[in-house]
Amino acid sequence: MSVTIVVGAQWGDEGKGKVVDLLSPDMDIVVRYQGGANAGHTVVYDQKQFILHQIPTGILQPDAICIIGSGVVIDPAGLMHEIELLKKEGIEVSGRLFISHKAHLIMPYHKLLDQIGEEKEGEDKIGTTGRGIGPAYVDKYSRCGIRIVDLLDRDVLREKLLKNIQAKNLLLKHIYDEEELEPDKIISEYLEFDRKMDEFITDTSLYINRAIKDGKKILLEGAQGTLLDIDFGTYPYVTSSHPISGGACIGVGIGPTKIDKVIGVMKAYTTRVGFGPFPTEFDEEFGNHIRNLGSEYGSTTGRPRRCGWLDILIARYAAQVNGIDKFAITKLDVLDTLETINICTHYRYKEKVIEHFPSESNILNSAEPVYEELPGWCTSTQKCRTLNDLPENARLYLERIEKLTEVPIEIISVGSDRQNTILC
Repeated sequence: MSVTIVVGAQWGDEGKGKVVDLLSPDMDIVVRYQGGANAGHTVVYDQKQFILHQIPTGILQPDAICIIGSGVVIDPAGLMHEIELLKKEGIEVSGRLFISHKAHLIMPYHKLLDQIGEEKEGEDKIGTTGRGIGPAYVDKYSRCGIRIVDLLDRDVLREKLLKNIQAKNLLLKHIYDEEELEPDKIISEYLEFDRKMDEFITDTSLYINRAIKDGKKILLEGAQGTLLDIDFGTYPYVTSSHPISGGACIGVGIGPTKIDKVIGVMKAYTTRVGFGPFPTEFDEEFGNHIRNLGSEYGSTTGRPRRCGWLDILIARYAAQVNGIDKFAITKLDVLDTLETINICTHYRYKEKVIEHFPSESNILNSAEPVYEELPGWCTSTQKCRTLNDLPENARLYLERIEKLTEVPIEIISVGSDRQNTILC
Protein backbone atom coordinates (compact mmCIF):
# COMPACT_ATOMS: atom_id res chain seq x y z
CA MET A 1 0.00 0.00 0.00
CA SER A 2 1.32 3.42 -0.95
CA VAL A 3 -0.91 6.49 -0.81
CA THR A 4 0.71 9.93 -0.84
CA ILE A 5 -1.03 13.30 -0.48
CA VAL A 6 0.41 16.49 -1.95
CA VAL A 7 -0.93 19.63 -0.25
CA GLY A 8 -0.26 23.34 -0.55
CA ALA A 9 1.33 24.69 2.62
CA GLN A 10 0.56 28.38 2.03
CA TRP A 11 -2.25 30.23 0.17
CA GLY A 12 -2.07 28.09 -2.96
CA ASP A 13 0.02 28.65 -6.11
CA GLU A 14 2.97 26.93 -4.40
CA GLY A 15 3.93 24.85 -7.43
CA LYS A 16 1.99 21.67 -6.59
CA GLY A 17 1.56 20.96 -10.30
CA LYS A 18 5.27 20.55 -10.86
CA VAL A 19 5.67 18.39 -7.74
CA VAL A 20 2.79 16.12 -8.78
CA ASP A 21 4.21 15.90 -12.30
CA LEU A 22 7.59 15.00 -10.83
CA LEU A 23 6.15 12.22 -8.66
CA SER A 24 3.64 10.91 -11.21
CA PRO A 25 6.01 8.64 -13.19
CA ASP A 26 6.27 6.42 -10.10
CA MET A 27 2.49 6.38 -9.53
CA ASP A 28 -0.21 4.14 -10.92
CA ILE A 29 -3.07 6.54 -10.13
CA VAL A 30 -3.24 10.31 -9.62
CA VAL A 31 -6.40 11.73 -8.01
CA ARG A 32 -7.77 15.26 -7.63
CA TYR A 33 -9.79 15.39 -4.41
CA GLN A 34 -11.38 18.86 -4.04
CA GLY A 35 -11.95 22.31 -5.49
CA GLY A 36 -12.99 23.18 -8.99
CA ALA A 37 -11.93 25.12 -12.05
CA ASN A 38 -10.90 28.05 -9.84
CA ALA A 39 -7.49 26.40 -9.45
CA GLY A 40 -4.83 25.94 -12.08
CA HIS A 41 -1.78 23.68 -12.04
CA THR A 42 0.90 24.85 -14.44
CA VAL A 43 3.32 22.20 -15.70
CA VAL A 44 6.08 22.34 -18.30
CA TYR A 45 6.09 18.97 -20.07
CA ASP A 46 8.06 18.08 -23.20
CA GLN A 47 9.00 21.78 -23.52
CA LYS A 48 5.33 22.78 -23.60
CA GLN A 49 3.36 24.56 -20.89
CA PHE A 50 0.10 22.98 -19.76
CA ILE A 51 -2.38 24.68 -17.42
CA LEU A 52 -4.81 22.11 -16.02
CA HIS A 53 -7.78 23.31 -14.01
CA GLN A 54 -9.72 20.12 -13.31
CA ILE A 55 -7.89 17.13 -14.77
CA PRO A 56 -5.11 15.81 -12.51
CA THR A 57 -1.58 16.72 -13.54
CA GLY A 58 -0.73 13.03 -13.84
CA ILE A 59 -2.55 12.89 -17.18
CA LEU A 60 0.73 14.06 -18.77
CA GLN A 61 2.29 10.72 -17.77
CA PRO A 62 1.37 8.11 -20.40
CA ASP A 63 0.90 5.22 -17.97
CA ALA A 64 -0.93 6.97 -15.12
CA ILE A 65 -4.64 6.59 -14.47
CA CYS A 66 -6.25 9.89 -13.44
CA ILE A 67 -9.35 10.35 -11.30
CA ILE A 68 -11.54 13.31 -10.39
CA GLY A 69 -13.04 12.53 -6.99
CA SER A 70 -16.46 13.25 -5.53
CA GLY A 71 -15.07 16.20 -3.55
CA VAL A 72 -14.53 18.19 -6.75
CA VAL A 73 -17.22 20.44 -8.23
CA ILE A 74 -17.01 20.01 -11.98
CA ASP A 75 -17.54 22.58 -14.70
CA PRO A 76 -18.44 20.25 -17.59
CA ALA A 77 -17.82 22.85 -20.31
CA GLY A 78 -14.36 23.58 -18.95
CA LEU A 79 -13.64 19.89 -18.49
CA MET A 80 -14.50 19.02 -22.08
CA HIS A 81 -12.36 21.94 -23.25
CA GLU A 82 -9.38 20.58 -21.28
CA ILE A 83 -9.92 17.10 -22.71
CA GLU A 84 -9.94 18.46 -26.27
CA LEU A 85 -6.77 20.50 -25.67
CA LEU A 86 -4.97 17.42 -24.35
CA LYS A 87 -6.09 15.35 -27.31
CA LYS A 88 -4.79 17.98 -29.72
CA GLU A 89 -1.39 17.68 -28.05
CA GLY A 90 -1.43 13.92 -28.60
CA ILE A 91 -2.13 13.03 -24.96
CA GLU A 92 -4.46 10.03 -24.60
CA VAL A 93 -7.37 10.62 -22.24
CA SER A 94 -9.87 7.85 -23.05
CA GLY A 95 -9.40 4.87 -20.76
CA ARG A 96 -7.12 6.89 -18.47
CA LEU A 97 -9.50 9.47 -16.97
CA PHE A 98 -12.32 8.54 -14.57
CA ILE A 99 -14.79 10.86 -12.87
CA SER A 100 -16.80 10.15 -9.73
CA HIS A 101 -20.51 9.72 -10.39
CA LYS A 102 -21.07 11.48 -7.05
CA ALA A 103 -19.23 14.68 -8.01
CA HIS A 104 -21.38 17.81 -8.12
CA LEU A 105 -21.77 19.92 -11.25
CA ILE A 106 -21.27 23.65 -11.59
CA MET A 107 -24.34 25.09 -13.28
CA PRO A 108 -24.66 28.36 -15.25
CA TYR A 109 -26.56 29.93 -12.35
CA HIS A 110 -23.65 29.20 -10.01
CA LYS A 111 -21.26 31.25 -12.14
CA LEU A 112 -23.79 34.04 -12.56
CA LEU A 113 -24.55 34.28 -8.84
CA ASP A 114 -20.83 34.14 -7.98
CA GLN A 115 -20.04 37.07 -10.26
CA ILE A 116 -23.04 39.14 -9.22
CA GLY A 117 -22.40 38.48 -5.54
CA GLU A 118 -18.79 39.66 -5.79
CA GLU A 119 -19.84 42.77 -7.69
CA LYS A 120 -22.47 43.67 -5.10
CA GLU A 121 -20.03 43.25 -2.21
CA GLY A 122 -17.83 46.08 -3.50
CA GLU A 123 -14.90 46.69 -1.16
CA ASP A 124 -15.97 43.80 1.07
CA LYS A 125 -15.66 41.18 -1.67
CA ILE A 126 -13.66 38.02 -1.06
CA GLY A 127 -11.86 38.02 -4.40
CA THR A 128 -13.25 34.83 -5.94
CA THR A 129 -12.48 33.77 -9.51
CA GLY A 130 -16.15 34.01 -10.48
CA ARG A 131 -16.15 30.37 -11.63
CA GLY A 132 -19.17 29.41 -9.53
CA ILE A 133 -17.27 27.29 -7.02
CA GLY A 134 -18.74 28.78 -3.83
CA PRO A 135 -22.39 28.70 -4.97
CA ALA A 136 -21.94 25.11 -6.19
CA TYR A 137 -20.70 24.05 -2.75
CA VAL A 138 -23.55 26.02 -1.14
CA ASP A 139 -26.07 23.97 -3.12
CA LYS A 140 -24.17 20.79 -2.29
CA TYR A 141 -24.49 21.40 1.44
CA SER A 142 -28.04 22.70 1.07
CA ARG A 143 -28.79 19.28 -0.44
CA CYS A 144 -30.11 20.67 -3.70
CA GLY A 145 -26.98 20.25 -5.85
CA ILE A 146 -26.90 18.47 -9.19
CA ARG A 147 -24.61 15.44 -9.26
CA ILE A 148 -23.25 13.65 -12.29
CA VAL A 149 -25.44 10.65 -11.41
CA ASP A 150 -28.48 12.91 -11.94
CA LEU A 151 -27.61 13.18 -15.62
CA LEU A 152 -28.48 9.53 -16.10
CA ASP A 153 -32.23 10.12 -15.82
CA ARG A 154 -33.75 12.91 -17.93
CA ASP A 155 -36.89 13.15 -15.79
CA VAL A 156 -34.96 13.33 -12.51
CA LEU A 157 -32.62 15.95 -13.96
CA ARG A 158 -35.48 18.05 -15.29
CA GLU A 159 -37.34 17.95 -11.96
CA LYS A 160 -34.27 18.97 -9.94
CA LEU A 161 -33.21 21.67 -12.37
CA LEU A 162 -36.67 23.21 -12.62
CA LYS A 163 -36.85 23.48 -8.83
CA ASN A 164 -33.34 24.98 -8.60
CA ILE A 165 -33.75 27.40 -11.49
CA GLN A 166 -37.09 28.66 -10.17
CA ALA A 167 -35.38 29.45 -6.85
CA LYS A 168 -32.40 31.11 -8.55
CA ASN A 169 -34.68 33.14 -10.85
CA LEU A 170 -36.39 34.63 -7.82
CA LEU A 171 -33.00 35.86 -6.64
CA LEU A 172 -31.97 37.09 -10.05
CA LYS A 173 -35.19 38.97 -10.72
CA HIS A 174 -36.22 40.34 -7.34
CA ILE A 175 -32.88 40.77 -5.54
CA TYR A 176 -30.31 41.40 -8.27
CA ASP A 177 -32.59 42.81 -11.00
CA GLU A 178 -31.10 40.44 -13.58
CA GLU A 179 -32.65 38.45 -16.44
CA GLU A 180 -34.11 35.07 -15.57
CA LEU A 181 -32.59 31.81 -16.82
CA GLU A 182 -34.24 29.45 -19.32
CA PRO A 183 -34.64 25.95 -17.81
CA ASP A 184 -35.05 24.07 -21.11
CA LYS A 185 -31.85 25.49 -22.54
CA ILE A 186 -29.83 24.43 -19.49
CA ILE A 187 -31.43 20.96 -19.41
CA SER A 188 -30.59 20.35 -23.07
CA GLU A 189 -27.03 21.59 -22.58
CA TYR A 190 -26.35 19.31 -19.63
CA LEU A 191 -27.89 16.26 -21.23
CA GLU A 192 -25.42 16.79 -24.07
CA PHE A 193 -22.61 16.93 -21.49
CA ASP A 194 -23.84 13.57 -20.18
CA ARG A 195 -23.35 12.05 -23.62
CA LYS A 196 -19.83 13.43 -23.89
CA MET A 197 -18.78 12.52 -20.34
CA ASP A 198 -20.39 9.10 -20.13
CA GLU A 199 -17.23 7.10 -20.95
CA PHE A 200 -15.37 8.69 -18.02
CA ILE A 201 -17.97 8.16 -15.26
CA THR A 202 -17.52 5.43 -12.65
CA ASP A 203 -17.65 4.65 -8.92
CA THR A 204 -14.21 6.09 -8.18
CA SER A 205 -14.27 5.29 -4.45
CA LEU A 206 -14.69 1.62 -5.28
CA TYR A 207 -12.02 1.86 -7.97
CA ILE A 208 -9.46 3.48 -5.66
CA ASN A 209 -10.10 1.18 -2.70
CA ARG A 210 -9.62 -1.85 -4.94
CA ALA A 211 -6.42 -0.32 -6.29
CA ILE A 212 -5.11 0.18 -2.74
CA LYS A 213 -5.93 -3.43 -1.93
CA ASP A 214 -4.01 -4.48 -5.04
CA GLY A 215 -0.93 -2.56 -3.89
CA LYS A 216 -1.11 0.24 -6.46
CA LYS A 217 0.80 3.48 -5.88
CA ILE A 218 -1.61 6.39 -5.57
CA LEU A 219 -1.05 10.15 -5.43
CA LEU A 220 -3.78 12.46 -4.14
CA GLU A 221 -3.50 16.10 -5.18
CA GLY A 222 -5.42 19.03 -3.79
CA ALA A 223 -6.11 22.46 -5.21
CA GLN A 224 -5.40 25.77 -3.44
CA GLY A 225 -3.53 25.66 -0.11
CA THR A 226 -3.84 25.23 3.65
CA LEU A 227 -4.63 28.87 4.38
CA LEU A 228 -7.55 28.76 1.94
CA ASP A 229 -9.21 25.83 3.73
CA ILE A 230 -12.82 26.63 4.67
CA ASP A 231 -12.22 25.64 8.31
CA PHE A 232 -8.49 26.18 8.86
CA GLY A 233 -7.74 29.04 6.47
CA THR A 234 -7.82 32.82 6.92
CA TYR A 235 -11.61 32.91 7.03
CA PRO A 236 -13.57 34.47 5.33
CA TYR A 237 -10.87 34.91 2.65
CA VAL A 238 -10.87 31.21 1.87
CA THR A 239 -12.13 28.72 -0.70
CA SER A 240 -15.29 26.63 -0.21
CA SER A 241 -13.71 23.21 0.32
CA HIS A 242 -10.94 21.42 2.23
CA PRO A 243 -7.50 21.62 0.54
CA ILE A 244 -5.85 20.19 3.67
CA SER A 245 -4.87 16.53 3.82
CA GLY A 246 -7.99 15.59 5.79
CA GLY A 247 -10.06 16.71 2.82
CA ALA A 248 -8.42 14.04 0.67
CA CYS A 249 -10.13 11.15 2.44
CA ILE A 250 -13.53 12.83 2.16
CA GLY A 251 -13.04 13.93 -1.44
CA VAL A 252 -11.82 10.54 -2.63
CA GLY A 253 -13.76 8.09 -0.47
CA ILE A 254 -11.02 6.26 1.41
CA GLY A 255 -10.28 5.86 5.10
CA PRO A 256 -7.52 7.84 6.86
CA THR A 257 -5.71 4.61 7.72
CA LYS A 258 -4.88 4.26 4.01
CA ILE A 259 -2.66 7.36 3.94
CA ASP A 260 1.10 6.70 4.10
CA LYS A 261 2.70 10.09 3.47
CA VAL A 262 1.90 13.81 3.25
CA ILE A 263 4.12 16.17 1.25
CA GLY A 264 3.66 19.89 1.84
CA VAL A 265 4.57 22.18 -1.05
CA MET A 266 5.88 25.59 -0.04
CA LYS A 267 7.54 28.41 -1.96
CA ALA A 268 10.89 29.73 -0.76
CA TYR A 269 8.93 32.92 -0.13
CA THR A 270 5.17 33.51 0.19
CA THR A 271 2.40 34.58 -2.20
CA ARG A 272 -1.35 34.93 -2.14
CA VAL A 273 -4.02 36.01 -4.63
CA GLY A 274 -7.03 38.09 -3.75
CA PHE A 275 -7.92 39.84 -0.55
CA GLY A 276 -7.18 39.00 3.08
CA PRO A 277 -4.40 39.40 5.66
CA PHE A 278 -0.76 38.86 4.67
CA PRO A 279 1.66 39.75 7.51
CA THR A 280 4.94 39.36 5.55
CA GLU A 281 3.80 41.11 2.35
CA PHE A 282 6.44 43.20 0.56
CA ASP A 283 6.01 46.88 -0.15
CA GLU A 284 4.75 47.69 -3.65
CA GLU A 285 8.13 48.28 -5.29
CA PHE A 286 9.86 45.15 -3.98
CA GLY A 287 6.66 43.13 -4.46
CA ASN A 288 6.64 44.07 -8.15
CA HIS A 289 10.30 43.10 -8.41
CA ILE A 290 9.77 39.60 -6.98
CA ARG A 291 6.53 39.19 -8.93
CA ASN A 292 8.39 39.78 -12.17
CA LEU A 293 11.28 37.51 -11.19
CA GLY A 294 8.92 34.68 -10.28
CA SER A 295 6.23 35.30 -12.94
CA GLU A 296 3.74 35.54 -10.12
CA TYR A 297 0.46 35.79 -11.98
CA GLY A 298 -2.50 33.47 -11.42
CA SER A 299 -2.68 30.57 -13.88
CA THR A 300 -6.48 30.67 -13.79
CA THR A 301 -7.22 34.41 -13.78
CA GLY A 302 -3.91 36.07 -14.65
CA ARG A 303 -4.25 38.19 -11.51
CA PRO A 304 -0.96 39.47 -10.05
CA ARG A 305 -0.04 37.60 -6.89
CA ARG A 306 0.88 39.44 -3.73
CA CYS A 307 4.40 38.51 -2.59
CA GLY A 308 6.15 38.42 0.77
CA TRP A 309 8.91 36.80 2.81
CA LEU A 310 8.71 33.20 3.97
CA ASP A 311 6.52 32.93 7.08
CA ILE A 312 7.55 30.17 9.48
CA LEU A 313 4.34 30.51 11.52
CA ILE A 314 2.41 29.54 8.39
CA ALA A 315 4.81 26.67 7.64
CA ARG A 316 4.51 25.24 11.16
CA TYR A 317 0.73 25.66 11.08
CA ALA A 318 0.53 23.82 7.75
CA ALA A 319 2.68 21.01 9.13
CA GLN A 320 0.37 20.79 12.14
CA VAL A 321 -3.03 20.64 10.42
CA ASN A 322 -1.87 18.46 7.51
CA GLY A 323 0.50 16.11 9.34
CA ILE A 324 3.21 16.99 6.81
CA ASP A 325 6.04 14.45 6.69
CA LYS A 326 8.25 16.25 4.15
CA PHE A 327 8.41 19.65 2.52
CA ALA A 328 8.92 20.38 -1.16
CA ILE A 329 10.43 23.87 -1.54
CA THR A 330 9.74 25.58 -4.87
CA LYS A 331 11.07 28.67 -6.64
CA LEU A 332 14.29 28.83 -4.67
CA ASP A 333 15.87 30.27 -7.83
CA VAL A 334 13.67 33.39 -7.62
CA LEU A 335 15.80 34.47 -4.63
CA ASP A 336 19.10 34.01 -6.50
CA THR A 337 19.83 37.73 -6.97
CA LEU A 338 19.02 38.92 -3.44
CA GLU A 339 21.88 40.04 -1.19
CA THR A 340 19.90 39.33 1.99
CA ILE A 341 16.82 37.20 2.65
CA ASN A 342 14.39 37.43 5.54
CA ILE A 343 12.51 34.68 7.34
CA CYS A 344 9.62 35.61 9.61
CA THR A 345 10.11 33.70 12.86
CA HIS A 346 7.27 35.23 14.91
CA TYR A 347 4.87 38.18 15.12
CA ARG A 348 4.61 41.05 17.55
CA TYR A 349 1.14 42.33 18.44
CA LYS A 350 0.50 44.94 21.14
CA GLU A 351 3.78 44.16 22.88
CA LYS A 352 3.02 40.44 22.80
CA VAL A 353 5.14 37.86 21.01
CA ILE A 354 3.07 35.49 18.86
CA GLU A 355 4.78 32.24 17.90
CA HIS A 356 1.78 30.30 16.56
CA PHE A 357 -0.36 31.29 13.59
CA PRO A 358 -3.43 33.09 14.99
CA SER A 359 -7.06 32.70 13.91
CA GLU A 360 -8.10 36.26 14.75
CA SER A 361 -8.22 38.38 11.60
CA ASN A 362 -7.64 41.58 13.58
CA ILE A 363 -4.33 40.19 14.85
CA LEU A 364 -3.26 39.04 11.39
CA ASN A 365 -4.14 42.44 9.94
CA SER A 366 -2.13 44.33 12.54
CA ALA A 367 0.65 41.95 13.59
CA GLU A 368 4.21 43.06 12.94
CA PRO A 369 6.37 40.29 11.47
CA VAL A 370 9.72 39.79 13.21
CA TYR A 371 12.46 38.71 10.82
CA GLU A 372 15.70 36.82 10.95
CA GLU A 373 18.05 38.06 8.25
CA LEU A 374 20.17 35.59 6.29
CA PRO A 375 22.80 36.28 3.64
CA GLY A 376 21.83 35.65 0.02
CA TRP A 377 23.93 33.66 -2.47
CA CYS A 378 23.83 36.00 -5.50
CA THR A 379 24.42 33.25 -8.04
CA SER A 380 22.13 31.11 -10.18
CA THR A 381 20.86 27.84 -8.73
CA GLN A 382 18.99 26.70 -11.86
CA LYS A 383 21.67 24.23 -12.95
CA CYS A 384 22.05 22.69 -9.49
CA ARG A 385 21.01 19.04 -9.34
CA THR A 386 22.26 18.00 -5.88
CA LEU A 387 22.40 19.67 -2.48
CA ASN A 388 26.17 19.96 -2.80
CA ASP A 389 25.73 21.89 -6.04
CA LEU A 390 23.85 24.64 -4.23
CA PRO A 391 25.73 27.71 -2.96
CA GLU A 392 26.56 27.45 0.73
CA ASN A 393 24.17 30.26 1.71
CA ALA A 394 21.32 28.57 -0.17
CA ARG A 395 21.97 25.38 1.79
CA LEU A 396 22.06 27.37 5.04
CA TYR A 397 18.72 28.95 4.14
CA LEU A 398 17.14 25.55 3.59
CA GLU A 399 18.69 24.13 6.75
CA ARG A 400 17.25 27.05 8.72
CA ILE A 401 13.78 26.31 7.34
CA GLU A 402 14.12 22.67 8.40
CA LYS A 403 15.25 23.62 11.89
CA LEU A 404 12.48 26.20 12.43
CA THR A 405 9.70 23.94 11.12
CA GLU A 406 11.11 20.60 12.37
CA VAL A 407 10.13 19.11 8.99
CA PRO A 408 12.78 17.77 6.58
CA ILE A 409 12.93 19.01 2.99
CA GLU A 410 12.66 16.28 0.37
CA ILE A 411 12.35 18.18 -2.92
CA ILE A 412 13.86 21.51 -4.03
CA SER A 413 12.72 23.19 -7.24
CA VAL A 414 15.10 25.63 -8.94
CA GLY A 415 13.18 26.26 -12.16
CA SER A 416 9.97 25.41 -13.98
CA ASP A 417 11.25 22.42 -16.00
CA ARG A 418 11.20 18.97 -14.48
CA GLN A 419 15.01 18.70 -14.62
CA ASN A 420 15.36 21.86 -12.52
CA THR A 421 14.90 19.78 -9.40
CA ILE A 422 16.96 18.52 -6.49
CA LEU A 423 15.86 15.36 -4.70
CA CYS A 424 17.24 15.17 -1.17
